Amino acid sequence: MARIWEQDEKLRIWLDIEIAACEAWARLGKIPASSLSAIKRRAGFNVARVEEIEKTTKHDVAAFVAAVAESVGRDGRFIHMGLTSSDVLDTAFAVQLRSAADIIIKDLKVLILALRRLAIKYKKTPMIGRTHGVHAEPITFGLKVLSWHQEMSRALERMAQAKKAVSFGKLSGVVGTYGNLPPAIEAYVCRKLGLMPDPISTQIVQRDRHAQYFLTLALLASSIERIAQEIRHLQRTEVLEAEEPFSRGQKGSSAMPHKRNPILSENICGLARLVRSYAIASMENIPLWHERDISHSSAERVIAPDATILVDFMLNRLKEIVKDLQVYPNRMLDNIARTGGLIFSERVMLALVERGLSRNEAYNIVQKAAMNTWMALRTTTDARRGRETFLELLLKDRKVRTLIGQEKLEECFSIKHSLSHVDMIFKRALKRNEG
Repeated sequence: MARIWEQDEKLRIWLDIEIAACEAWARLGKIPASSLSAIKRRAGFNVARVEEIEKTTKHDVAAFVAAVAESVGRDGRFIHMGLTSSDVLDTAFAVQLRSAADIIIKDLKVLILALRRLAIKYKKTPMIGRTHGVHAEPITFGLKVLSWHQEMSRALERMAQAKKAVSFGKLSGVVGTYGNLPPAIEAYVCRKLGLMPDPISTQIVQRDRHAQYFLTLALLASSIERIAQEIRHLQRTEVLEAEEPFSRGQKGSSAMPHKRNPILSENICGLARLVRSYAIASMENIPLWHERDISHSSAERVIAPDATILVDFMLNRLKEIVKDLQVYPNRMLDNIARTGGLIFSERVMLALVERGLSRNEAYNIVQKAAMNTWMALRTTTDARRGRETFLELLLKDRKVRTLIGQEKLEECFSIKHSLSHVDMIFKRALKRNEG
């Protein structure tokens, strides 16, 4: 990824554009065939020479054009004919962003496959679902990972759209009117580079296209962070249901030999903040003065390489975490039992409603028993005792005993019922992705 943004690679793309423009002019009879042949044979650049000229010109494209013209000789006068700097800059920028998108798309496909495998492996592995960080109802670890898989699949679709949005070049002159070069030049160059001509440009391609690209990267970074943050939560000592890889010889702390910290996931979360900040800069690049000013240029020289390199790094780091993620199903079962069956309170309430109680009355009966059970759980480490307390308190209620009875009540405490539609969810989600 870094190679795309190196100076010599950028100048190489500029040279491709300049030569392609000369080819287009020659096709129109405006550059002699012999001159075109000399240009294609001799045209080149030396980064040091370009930088030397720029010290005088204070203009990077002007310095580049002068250096290339030097390399060609007399026929160098045809280099950059009819073009303005942004014809080269924006068309090259499209090539660079498209190449970066291709790498990110490839990264995403690898990660999506790893997530799919992990989801299927733990499809039926029960764990507690949490809302507000508090135990809610049972899910499976496979369902959690499947949600990551689907989010990355949507990111892949958005990345493809963003790539398409920026794959537009422009060679339309200083204010976009083709005043000193015909549209045929633009059409030829863009076709040769695999780009579309921007339907209407000013001196530049409008920056809403690029903002879409960087917003897509910001969304992707945030989705990556969601997964990394969840892994961090699952690795907490009190939870310890999953753990990122910890290699032989690795140290978690310089002071505490026992530490196994989720540093890879934490690193990802920090980098996501940077990528989101670049999206703000890209949106602020949209409102430029009139047909163009240069305020967007300095920002793009930072955010384009930084954002794409960071996202590439984050995707590869997350892939390695997912590939070697340590998952602890027994710990998940222990945590399900921690609240002694309170997680089935909705099932009990609905059973009472089915037998004629109003929802509010059923809710109040179950909540009273649940709140008293919470009090018991706070004073004991015996999760089983908490479960017995919840059942006992419910059975002490005359309406519960009469309407449900102990046998039916115990059936409400079944994980199997809570997870009865897991297969359907997997089938629906993966079918959507494959379609």
